[in-house]
Amino acid sequence: MLIGYVRVSKADGSQTLAPQRDALLAAGVDPSRIYEDLASGRHDARPGLTACLKALQPGNTLSSGNSIVSGAISDIWSSRPRRSGSVALA
Repeated sequence: MLIGYVRVSKADGSQTLAPQRDALLAAGVDPSRIYEDLASGRHDARPGLTACLKALQPGNTLSSGNSIVSGAISDIWSSRPRRSGSVALA
């Protein structure tokens, strides 16, 4: 199953999630499986990412509409306690 995560660092309306969401939708991610945050990745809580990581199951593929976000997800995922099975990061 494909799971998506999108984030922009400014919640003031100057950035939009639309291009990232559109890329994930075009890649076949179901809209109900796209998690999002409007916050700085460095200083703000990311409830969308927390929910996204909780939703991941062995065999899922996690995709992000942003390469910087993908790198951050990879770092977070690799520091988590191991579960059986694997998840692909795309």
